[in-house]
Amino acid sequence: MALQDGYSINSDDQDSDTAPLLEKKVTVPPKCCSVRCNLAALMFFGFAVVYGLRVNLSVAMVAMVNGTNDQSSSNSNISNECPVPTHTLDNNSQSSEQPDGIPRYPWNPEMQGMLLSAFFFGYLFTQIPGGYLSGRFGGSLFLGGGVLGTAVLTLLTPLSAQLGAKWLFALRALEGFGEGVTFPAMMAMWARWAPPLERARLMTFSSAGSSFGAFVALPLTGFICHSLGWPAVFYSCGSVGCLWAVFWFILVSDEPRTHPRISDREKCYIINSIGSQGTPHGWSVPVLSMLFSVPLWAIIIPQMCSNWSYYTLLTSLPTYMDTVLHFDLRKNSFLSALPYLAGWLFSVGSGVLADNLLERELLSVTAVRKLFTFIGLFLPAVFLLAVGFTGCSGVLAVTFLTLSSAFGGFSAAGVYINQIDIAPRYAGTLLGITNTFGTIPGVLAPIVVGYLTKDHSVTGWRHVFWLSAGVSAFGAIFYVIFGTGKIQSWARTDEESDTDTHN
Repeated sequence: MALQDGYSINSDDQDSDTAPLLEKKVTVPPKCCSVRCNLAALMFFGFAVVYGLRVNLSVAMVAMVNGTNDQSSSNSNISNECPVPTHTLDNNSQSSEQPDGIPRYPWNPEMQGMLLSAFFFGYLFTQIPGGYLSGRFGGSLFLGGGVLGTAVLTLLTPLSAQLGAKWLFALRALEGFGEGVTFPAMMAMWARWAPPLERARLMTFSSAGSSFGAFVALPLTGFICHSLGWPAVFYSCGSVGCLWAVFWFILVSDEPRTHPRISDREKCYIINSIGSQGTPHGWSVPVLSMLFSVPLWAIIIPQMCSNWSYYTLLTSLPTYMDTVLHFDLRKNSFLSALPYLAGWLFSVGSGVLADNLLERELLSVTAVRKLFTFIGLFLPAVFLLAVGFTGCSGVLAVTFLTLSSAFGGFSAAGVYINQIDIAPRYAGTLLGITNTFGTIPGVLAPIVVGYLTKDHSVTGWRHVFWLSAGVSAFGAIFYVIFGTGKIQSWARTDEESDTDTHN
């Protein structure tokens, strides 16, 4: 469909998957210091905060739990399988001790698994409403409000833990409830802000803040736990989230048309290149068509499979480092962060590479999404399988886990942005749907890990990694068979349908 000034949105008449995304070469406004790139940077730091708020409990849990209650019965079993290094034995009491007056709690592995999964119980319920409302009204309020609400609740974590595990469970569920709107809101905003040939790089950069946040938060949490005590972790993370929200609400607008500081050149480029797909979708959405859409299920299933591995590592890797590999708290948190550094770098690079392949017309949208999804799910499965054979070798385990997360970054330019390919107008709603299903592994994985590793054995953790590998490989194969990058007929606007009829 041609638009004014020769621009076009997915100008393949919505059917061809090989035509260029823009009908002719156009002058693209500079990216440096542009409003759309500034938006990506703000989102990047926003999702860094989001994941800092999400993973802080994973490391803090090591310091919050009174190890003498839980591990005394299993210490002999642990030491028989993976002997504790001498320097770790000498420093263990110091690294796990908390400053005077800092409470610790007698939570067993099953209880820890429930607390780590509590966030995702709440996270499930606001994905679809958040995506739908963001597509209708704009995403800036929902994204900013979601981060701010989670940050405020994080400040109350020490108090809730003191009141009891049930209170902490409820608080974490409320945090997930508030944070559930953030990713759908991001997708709804990029549907109005991201030109077709810049989608992958803008979206992968902004969402890569999650990996960057995990990379920074994990070692920083370990340092703060050791130096100031675990409550300081939640006070600092919550404060940073509140500060970010101030900048967000001052600097961000829902769409180019309403931004007070955007240049006319950039505004026209974005609006004309996106076309009618960048407009709000109204109150009604084609629910039945979505429900029976094979391309949508081709996104849902692989995201669930990928998230199983991701959430397993996100919530349980510090525990693995502590109970099996016997790294002290500070070393544990640093090594737990390495996979997220690799994932962050590779995800940003994948977005640039994917856009270049499309801009040079070397591959179709479908081919690009399938290639990056296969690399991002199947190769990580291979390395997770290898982790199961590392036994007590901390070096090999960390190496394979880092490689797994690195190649997993490729999926950021594949299945994770595929919603905006098949239905740009409903991208926020679709991300809400796919993230709702994708959150189910976040609920189940920590519980399954707690069950499989209740004896802290190498065999139990081997089963954890092998299960994650098998699930991830299945997701890769499923997407290669059923995935697509074409706009679906139910996602077209009336204007586009009329144009196709006349053509």
